[in-house]
Amino acid sequence: MNQCRIGVVGCGGRMGRMLIAEIAATDGAVVSGGTEHAAGLLGRDLGELAGSGPLGVVAGADPAALVAASDVIIDFTAPDATVRHAELAAAHGKALVIGTTGIDAAQTRAIEAAARQAPIVWSPNMSLGVNLLMGLVEQVAARLGPDYDIEILEMHHRLKVDAPSGTALGLGRAAAAGRGQPLEDIWIKSRDGHTGAREAGTIGFATLRGGDVVGDHTVLFAGLGERLELTHKASDRRIYARGAVRAALWAKGRAPGLYGMKDVLGLR
Repeated sequence: MNQCRIGVVGCGGRMGRMLIAEIAATDGAVVSGGTEHAAGLLGRDLGELAGSGPLGVVAGADPAALVAASDVIIDFTAPDATVRHAELAAAHGKALVIGTTGIDAAQTRAIEAAARQAPIVWSPNMSLGVNLLMGLVEQVAARLGPDYDIEILEMHHRLKVDAPSGTALGLGRAAAAGRGQPLEDIWIKSRDGHTGAREAGTIGFATLRGGDVVGDHTVLFAGLGERLELTHKASDRRIYARGAVRAALWAKGRAPGLYGMKDVLGLR
């Protein structure tokens, strides 16, 4: 069987190094290369960067060359960079797996345009458990109906730069889909001061930051006399690398389109 050549943009970061190690340890996958913008990392062996032993592949600075040399690219970088990588993937007809969060509406449209020319798997969270949770949240929201208020609580480490987290927003979209509404029409991202009574039908978000928390998410369905809480707690970032590599293997050779982890896991 031909191995899937997987490249990693941002290969010198914490997630990039985990991805390199996961690809190297996965049957059917091979590290095709990686890119970095930090001059001190250029030319370094990717396996040594990842702490998994030499791979004979070094960090470079040219994303276009990496895309050309790969079957699939994995991107956990930053929104502007992710859009550029999506455009490169589209130009070369190569698959892209996106784990980047904090992507705005204009960047979303650019990614959707790129997906017309290349297969792109995009998920706010690559964890199997989180994606199963999203499916449950959608079902519960549909079955309980508007008598139950929905609140989403998330906590991450002190260095996280976007809020609410991409996963929290993904859970919100799942809940809104269960009620047949766009999340943007009913979300409440913050509360401060004299806010008045809670508006019926809205979905609220609460954000906590501190320490080294990898990622905790809870969706609360609060009714009169009872409350249902669905929770996922991540204790190791490797779950995201593992899911991203699984998505990359699935994406190789797919038709152009915008896919999610539900497609990768056969949940729809």
